[in-house]
Amino acid sequence: MTFSLRPDYGDTELSALVERLRDYLEGELAEYEHHRGITREGRLTRADLEPVWRRSRELGFYGIHLPTEYGGQALSFTALAALKEEVGASERLLGHSVLGDMGGPLRAGDVLRHATEHQLREYLLPVVRAERACCFSLTEKEAGSDVRSMSTTAVPERDGYRITGHKVFSSAGPFADFAVVVARMNDTENSFSAFLVDLDSPGCTVLDGDTPMSGEHIESDVVLRDCFVPAANLLGAEGEGMRIALGRVTTNRLLHCPTVLGATRRVISLTRQRALTRKVANGQTLLELQAIQHKLADMAAEFYAARSMTYEALRALDNGADVRTEAFMCKLFVAESAFRIADEAVQIHGKEGLTQGSEIEHLFRKIRMFRVLTGTSEIQRNGIAKGLARLEH
Repeated sequence: MTFSLRPDYGDTELSALVERLRDYLEGELAEYEHHRGITREGRLTRADLEPVWRRSRELGFYGIHLPTEYGGQALSFTALAALKEEVGASERLLGHSVLGDMGGPLRAGDVLRHATEHQLREYLLPVVRAERACCFSLTEKEAGSDVRSMSTTAVPERDGYRITGHKVFSSAGPFADFAVVVARMNDTENSFSAFLVDLDSPGCTVLDGDTPMSGEHIESDVVLRDCFVPAANLLGAEGEGMRIALGRVTTNRLLHCPTVLGATRRVISLTRQRALTRKVANGQTLLELQAIQHKLADMAAEFYAARSMTYEALRALDNGADVRTEAFMCKLFVAESAFRIADEAVQIHGKEGLTQGSEIEHLFRKIRMFRVLTGTSEIQRNGIAKGLARLEH
């Protein structure tokens, strides 16, 4: 793997896919965003997203990772990561809807293999077809990294369950039709089940979630008060909810990294251009100053290291290897490196880097979040330490 700010995958099917994706992101989707007046500060609506879901499905990108029987191309994890990186590197504010991250097939995750025929027909296949949208409701205010301390409970009754609880940070919640809700079985300490909950059910309320520092209005609270869920909506068996929720945690941890790598790629590109064009004393450009040269050199080297280790782990995953420890390492190193790179970028941009509304300032805020989201850096270090303890002497 060589260093590049616009990777070339040679004469391969992946190269053709990446070029088609770039054309869509830089052309048609850019025009759509301009026509709709989409801005970083604006609040998105379902009406903004649905046309992107459908068009991305027509172009073959929406759910492209899925098996062929679901209309996908059964992409390897490495190939999917390359596409996620391109989305992250683009300027598109609706990029999260192209591959299905925002309420689509990527948000549904691995639950398809746990679903019954009824659940596939009524819930999950409509998501794949860009007809419905879902969110995942696991986190609670007092149950973040320690999800097993959740207080949401499910009480079995005839023909179904009554669920009560308050979920937070349900990404895509403002646009979703149903949620995958994980709840503790009533009167148990360590038995959790997963349910498909229609968000318009009596006893279910969707509230605006807290606005993250990125400024995106994509989170919801899902409040359940004695909400009845039919037995047919139990996902998997009783007691399997946590296994279903966390079953692909290693894969998901790795697949979050390419999106951040893409955003970091964009940061380096913007900073390089700034250094090439910004004049300072005596008519010199920033890039002619050795201090700036060294900063950019360090940024590029860290990015290359983070990207290389991520794709190496993804290739191992594609080959069937157990990469739990490597996934922790990638999440930690990508998050911390991306933050350092973004911080230097703000420094090089000067006042523009501090100005709300500038792209570099927005990217800094988005990248900073990755040190906490999907597991804090401290959690990743704990996982690495456990992996080291398991190593054979």
